[in-house]
Amino acid sequence: MRLLSTFVAFCLSLATFANAADEKVYTLTLATTWAEQVPFLGTAPATLAQTVDAMSNGRLKIKVDSPNKHKAPFGVMDMVKAGQYDLAYTASYYYKGKDYKLVFFTTVPFGMLISEQYAWYNYGGGKELAAKVYGEHGLTSYPMGTTGMQMGGWFKKEIKSLDDLKGLKFRIPGQGGEVMAKLGVNAMSTPPGELYTALERGTIDAVEWISPVFDFSMGFHKLANYYYTGWQEPASEIQLLANKKKIDALPADLKAILEVAISHVGSQLMTQATNANADAWANIATNFPNVKVQQFPTDVMKALKKAAVEIEDEQAAKDPVFKEILDSQRAYLAKVRPWTIMGEYGYLKQLEK
Repeated sequence: MRLLSTFVAFCLSLATFANAADEKVYTLTLATTWAEQVPFLGTAPATLAQTVDAMSNGRLKIKVDSPNKHKAPFGVMDMVKAGQYDLAYTASYYYKGKDYKLVFFTTVPFGMLISEQYAWYNYGGGKELAAKVYGEHGLTSYPMGTTGMQMGGWFKKEIKSLDDLKGLKFRIPGQGGEVMAKLGVNAMSTPPGELYTALERGTIDAVEWISPVFDFSMGFHKLANYYYTGWQEPASEIQLLANKKKIDALPADLKAILEVAISHVGSQLMTQATNANADAWANIATNFPNVKVQQFPTDVMKALKKAAVEIEDEQAAKDPVFKEILDSQRAYLAKVRPWTIMGEYGYLKQLEK
C-alpha cells in the first residue's frame, strides 16, 4: 500500500507538470456489464471515472454508459473491439463462445484462489499470456477487482447424490454450466433480471449467482432453502478491457494514471465485497433460519472435477494457445497450492482443534 501511495503521488506530480505543457482533455467512453444497483460492480466504473479525473487534474475523463443505455450487457467486449466504446467493464468468461481462452482470466472450475491467481498473473506468466490472447482481439486488458469465491447456488431440494442432478433446471452460466451439463443437468443462462421470477415460478429449480451480499439482494433465500458452497468460480476476476489503439494513443502520464486508478479501484472492490459478504451473512441465521449451508456430496464433487478436466483437455486438443495457458495455470497451481494448504488452510485447521 505504501508503494502504491508513493506511485499515486508521483503520478499526481507528473500530471501537474504535464498539464503545464498539455492542456488537452482526453475523454474515454466506457460500457459496463452491470447496472448501477448491482453492489460494487455497478458503481466501480463511476469510481474509476472520478479517480482518473482527480489524479489527472481533469485532463482524463471517462464517460460511463450502463446497460440501460447501451442495451448489450454481454456484448460490451465486441463494442470495444468495433470502436463503439473505448473501454468495457466486464468478465472475460462471458465471451468464451467467441474465444474459449478468455475463461482463464476470470476463473475456471476447481482453479486458483484469489491470491494464487494474482500471483500467477503478475509473476507466473499470466500477464504475458493475457496480452497475447487479448492482443488477437485488438484489446488491452487490466484486472479490476474480484468478487472472490462464488457460492455453488441456491437449490429448492437437497442434493444427496448424482441422481438428484439429472434433469435439474439450473441457472449456471459459463464453464461451470458445461461441467454441470455433463452430469445431466439442464444448464441454463437465464438473464439476471429474470432470475427471481424464474425461480419463483419453477422455470428453474436452482440458481447460481455470486455470493451472499449479491445473492441476498436478489432475494433467492426467500425461495430456496439449500445454499451450496462453491467450486465453479474460486477467483472471479473482473476486467477492464480497452481498445488497444485508443489506449496507446494516450500521453504516457495519463496512461500511467489510468493503470494506477484501475489497480486502486480493483483493490477497493475486493475488500468491499469481503466486508459486505461478512455483513450479509452475519444475520442470516436470525433472519432466515430456513437457509441451510451445504456442501455437495463427495461423489458429486469427484464427478464435477472429472468433467471439468475433460472439458479443459478437449479444448486444449483444439487450441494450442488454450493448451499453453492451461499448462501454465496447472503448473503454477501445482507449485503454489502446497503453500496455500500449509499456510492459510493449515492456520484455519489449527483453530478447529
